[in-house]
Amino acid sequence: MIITYYGGTCFRLQSGSQSILIDPETKRLKADVTLRTAMSTSTFASEEGADEEFIFPGEYELKGIEIQGIAVDEESDEKRLKTIYVVHWEEVTFAFLGAIAKLPSAVLLEVLSQVEVLFLPAAHGARGLSAEEAVKMVRQIEPALVVPSYEKTPADFLKAMGQKGEPEEKFVFKKKDLVSEKMKVLYLTIN
Repeated sequence: MIITYYGGTCFRLQSGSQSILIDPETKRLKADVTLRTAMSTSTFASEEGADEEFIFPGEYELKGIEIQGIAVDEESDEKRLKTIYVVHWEEVTFAFLGAIAKLPSAVLLEVLSQVEVLFLPAAHGARGLSAEEAVKMVRQIEPALVVPSYEKTPADFLKAMGQKGEPEEKFVFKKKDLVSEKMKVLYLTIN
């Protein structure tokens, strides 16, 4: 599996010929499955002919990828809906938190407790979690791999986690690589 970061909360996961795209900002990136963690409530469907796109909470399965979208009620309103996605794919459980700005409720944290790879907004200023909040949440969930999204650099988050982290262009791994005694924070550069 390969993880690539495109800035904002946009990530692409690739395994063989299948791919998942999270929060693309343009239409130039393509994938088999697209997840949007924040969406205007006036949007009801993706354009005809677009990739398979999920924009609302619910349970879905497509091409062997199990997707659970969970509404973030405390950050949603009549104009905007925020959704956290938990994805089970190739025996790995991922969570994509998008641009949440507050610590999730105890109920959501319980859902996230089985996550192995956590994507979270660890350095997004006003649009995401502070480094301290992100660390608090990571310590409650205890994933094997943490992948922060950021505006400038995840340095504050890395420092708060007690890790240095060298920037990487992409990350290639298999399920067996996630089994270790220590949680790893992955610092991906923007492609």
